[in-house]
Amino acid sequence: MRKKMPFAPVSVVAAIAVSLLAAPAHSSASPSPQADPTAQTARQPLERQVLPQNDGWAALGPGTTGGSTAGKDRIYDVSNKGQLLAALATGTEPKIIRVHGDIAANAGADGTPISCEDYASGTGYSLAQYLHDFDPARYGTAKKPEGTQENARRLAASKQAAAIRWDIPSNTTIVGAGPDSSITGAALRINGAENVIFRNLTVRDAADCFPSWDPTDGATGNWNSEYDLLQIINGSKHVWVDHSQFTDAPNLDSAQPNYFGRPYQVHDGAVDVTNGSDLVTMSYNRFSEHDKLLLIGSTDSTNRGDAGKLRVTIHHNVFENVGQRAPRVRFGQVDVYNNHFKTTPDSDIPYGYTFGAGVDSHLYAEANAFTLPADIPVQSLISYFKGKVITTSGNAVNGKIVDLRAAYNEAAPADRQLSADDTWTPVLRTHVNAAQAVPALLADAVGPVFTAGDAR
Repeated sequence: MRKKMPFAPVSVVAAIAVSLLAAPAHSSASPSPQADPTAQTARQPLERQVLPQNDGWAALGPGTTGGSTAGKDRIYDVSNKGQLLAALATGTEPKIIRVHGDIAANAGADGTPISCEDYASGTGYSLAQYLHDFDPARYGTAKKPEGTQENARRLAASKQAAAIRWDIPSNTTIVGAGPDSSITGAALRINGAENVIFRNLTVRDAADCFPSWDPTDGATGNWNSEYDLLQIINGSKHVWVDHSQFTDAPNLDSAQPNYFGRPYQVHDGAVDVTNGSDLVTMSYNRFSEHDKLLLIGSTDSTNRGDAGKLRVTIHHNVFENVGQRAPRVRFGQVDVYNNHFKTTPDSDIPYGYTFGAGVDSHLYAEANAFTLPADIPVQSLISYFKGKVITTSGNAVNGKIVDLRAAYNEAAPADRQLSADDTWTPVLRTHVNAAQAVPALLADAVGPVFTAGDAR
């Protein structure tokens, strides 16, 4: 029998024939097994599926199998925080975790809500006092906050971190039991782990209750938040993130106030791959309503073990109303193909750029589609962060094939020109569609769409 964590009864959704749902259609008209490699494993229950061969960097070598071989006593159905944390804590032998409904991170084990005020209670932290003490007119702009209120902020922040920062161990498959399965408020991490599959889940609103003010950050200072929706860090490798959704909605940063003339930003990244992590495939996900999206490589320094690592494939995802870093790359060989980048005229997220070329980055962008309003110029799709090279081939902007690198170089100063990258060509790919076909192919194919099977 599959195991239910002993915290509360679990209402398990009725099993649906997975062969009908495991390979979603790539348009409303007909499925395209060439476009979605998961079709080849459609007869396996969702939680038993593994990354198909050649499907991006995570398929290199032994591939990525997660917890697909788990025995019946290593299958956990979870519907609240206590159950999920207990399942995550059961070691690194292969395991399957199926999430039912929404699991709130800012909550007790039984789901009782915990507010920002609850975390601050007993620490002495007060936002009003913090704003008073570190007002640049009073405190200045030459040094970072120090003293009683900064110490109190850090203490309150540590209480929230202990509640919402959850690590997914090696050899784990974690899936949404249905298309409405979600995790709200968590800062999930794959931290020094290997062989992890993360699928069919909505992850939303990892809001930091206690952003820090740094007057030395940039010309006018900035508020900095702590948490990403999912971090892949500290040498993690062989990770497949598929058919999931990452969003800040409904708690957008645009709804936050300005303090000291800067946005009080409570969200950081969506999915970051840093600190020597490697061999990651992100496919068929929906990224929406988020500013800082995908950071690959956390620093320009070479002391994080990033050289020769940070190999990531990003394909067949939809990016809708996102601000920047889709992705921003340092060091890694990052293959970005057949994605749809869409910005609507009424977006609440200010657009910055899509591809960030950082130190020693090798970003290969091919056959992506961009749907943009008229006020976003093509040259802004690439941004310079000390990179030297980039490959852009066969990308379409509003249905027209455009040489993105040439458009960028035409507007960039001489010291920020980007050359063509002749150092590598991606080979770990599934079917590559023409860029103009991508919006229709992905219209109904990304994000959580599955119903989990009866994992036997």
